[in-house]
Amino acid sequence: MKKSEIKRISEKLISKPKLVWDAIDKKEKKGVFGFDKEYQHFLNKAKTEREAVKIISEIALKNGFSPNPPSTHPIKLMKTFQEKLIALSISGRKGINEGINLIISHLDSPRLDLKQNPLYEEVDLAFMKTHYYGGIKKFQWLTRP
Repeated sequence: MKKSEIKRISEKLISKPKLVWDAIDKKEKKGVFGFDKEYQHFLNKAKTEREAVKIISEIALKNGFSPNPPSTHPIKLMKTFQEKLIALSISGRKGINEGINLIISHLDSPRLDLKQNPLYEEVDLAFMKTHYYGGIKKFQWLTRP
């Protein structure tokens, strides 16, 4: 095969990634920034799992969820456990045997925690040993004194 033929075929077959940002209109871009502000506010307020559960509970209550199941449909139920976990459910009109949809998400708070014996001292220099959580990679943090 000639180079020109390979190039022609590859242009047809190989996907070229496009930025969504270039494909949406001005109204949708405003919506993106609106969501961005709300999400930034959430991240600033929810620095730990407990804070996140508290804020999610407040938002759920404002949107009709209740810790006690109401008798009318749709039932919007909210349950928390040890202030670290939250489950939200909306019942359908049909029974569970007809099928259910589940959306499950993990709640995490990126942070560094000190180990039980965190301090290492030598030559007038202290080094704190840490555990890292929430997707933090070692190379993303200063790990050398």
